[in-house]
Amino acid sequence: MRAAIFQMTSGIDPAANGDTIAMMVERAKAEGADMLFTPEMAGYLDRDRSRAAATLRSEADDPVLAQVRNAAAKHGLWVHLGSLPLKDERSDGRWANRSFMIDADGAIRARYDKIHLFDVDLATGESWRESSVYGPGEQVVAVDTPWGRMGLSVCYDMRFPDLYRALTNAGATILLMPAAFTVPTGQAHWHVLLRARAVEAGCFVIAAAQAGVHEDGRETYGHSLIVDPWGEVVLDMGVERGLALAEIDLSRVEEVRGRVPAIANRRILPADVTIS
Repeated sequence: MRAAIFQMTSGIDPAANGDTIAMMVERAKAEGADMLFTPEMAGYLDRDRSRAAATLRSEADDPVLAQVRNAAAKHGLWVHLGSLPLKDERSDGRWANRSFMIDADGAIRARYDKIHLFDVDLATGESWRESSVYGPGEQVVAVDTPWGRMGLSVCYDMRFPDLYRALTNAGATILLMPAAFTVPTGQAHWHVLLRARAVEAGCFVIAAAQAGVHEDGRETYGHSLIVDPWGEVVLDMGVERGLALAEIDLSRVEEVRGRVPAIANRRILPADVTIS
């Protein structure tokens, strides 16, 4: 599989973001990619919630989703759209942070709403309350592609290995972790978390990331990664925006799982913990 990652610095204009992603679909196809991967919040990134409320749309009306689906069909390329913020999708009134798998005909093969929401106070003074605006997803989602079964997740999900246990129990061999990571948490944990998820699952991990200083003033960590099942970094894009391609040897999954059969050796643990 030849994977293309678009490391973005998404802004507050959905049309501009959509145009840029569509151009990357064309470029990735021209460079021989099988699939393009984009970060979390690829279509819109804005912490001004009143401005976002006036801009966001439902899935049916989202212009970025329509642009990307059209580009995928035009160029015959699969696209994993890391996530889009969508409103009017939940009964509780909160927005959805939704990931999409789009096939080479432009059809949506799978949707995944981010389950774990980023509610933290950092030592730098940054404070994030994702759950005040976004509602959590309830479904674990894997999708079959021509290159194997892929498990879907978004950003903060990567800190919760039970999600990936469920995905690999369901047969996933590639785990997708698009993100918009803060710089402090990225410097501390990004590489170690992604390598750990790859090793414990015996899977490839593909993590397309936001990078740089955004129009809303936030800064994201970058370093989009592809990690193989042995924990070796196949691609690290650093901090610059752009497109990068990497060859993924899918036979590595069977090879590594044969060497260390951690999935085969899993046991169902009792619900109760014995404390002595």
